[in-house]
Amino acid sequence: MTSVISTARRTIRIGSRKSQLALVQTRWVQKELATTFPEMNFEVHTMSTQGDKILDVALAKIGDKGLFTKELEVGMLNREIDFAVHSLKDLPTTLPEGLALAAITERENPADALVVHTKYKDKQIDTLPEGAVIGTSSLRRLAQLRHKFPHLAFKDVRGNLNTRLAKLDAGEYDALILAAAGLQRLGMGDRIHQILPKEVSLHAVGQGALGIECRAGDQEVISLLKAIEHNTTRDRCLAERAFLRDLEGGCQVPIGVNSELDGDRLTLTGIVASVDGKKIVKDIVTGSTEDPESIGTELAEKLRQQGAQEILNEIFAQIQRGA
Repeated sequence: MTSVISTARRTIRIGSRKSQLALVQTRWVQKELATTFPEMNFEVHTMSTQGDKILDVALAKIGDKGLFTKELEVGMLNREIDFAVHSLKDLPTTLPEGLALAAITERENPADALVVHTKYKDKQIDTLPEGAVIGTSSLRRLAQLRHKFPHLAFKDVRGNLNTRLAKLDAGEYDALILAAAGLQRLGMGDRIHQILPKEVSLHAVGQGALGIECRAGDQEVISLLKAIEHNTTRDRCLAERAFLRDLEGGCQVPIGVNSELDGDRLTLTGIVASVDGKKIVKDIVTGSTEDPESIGTELAEKLRQQGAQEILNEIFAQIQRGA
């Protein structure tokens, strides 16, 4: 009797949102894994999340920290997919039971970027005229820019990147503030008019990096994902996420960060601001990369001592009132 040897390759199912940017990011992960593990098959499965479906309401008013992740997480827990690729800034700092952050990939530029209408191509953020309308859906950006530039006007903007840029080009906005990383990943880096310096806008926790989430204890998948992790990005992002977690802030709270590495020394800058930009607390902590999360928790405590919790409590109350 002749034995039959199966030549079928092990298939790993990757979960992704359906947006253009999400798919570009997920395809990149798929390609990296397929190159590293050619003996395996990696399939992409797409899902729509709550944040993708609700496009006519400001993100902060929806009030769910898992706006862009929950459906993917249910898919993992139900074993429909093996892991999910997220923009790390969208991934809550506390994950559902049974799931884990398995890997963080190399970061693109985490800064915020100014994109302008052609009539303002000779301007920078600090030279835009009084009343210029700036589009942003981020309370973090809104608070910091209101603090620095109270003469500017701000208007919420939703939709995918192409939709937002079309609204700008049509004259609905004079400028937009977007993540530089998203523009670069979609091949739209030429739309970046100015990279905002950290003195103007500290970026979102995890911005520019991808976070890959899987079932906790799934050692086969975790070992695959660790092969594409970027250690220095991981250290920076773990410090940032610990800072956010300790302040109990979601992605729709005005909390910004900047992290820098010098050898094994990590410097973390953090800010908490009121939505109107009138109250701001900011500080810096430096520590060893051997325990990056302790740097984040130390910084959170420093800001709490300076009134950060009172600012956040006021914001949470405003959101609950639907303000």
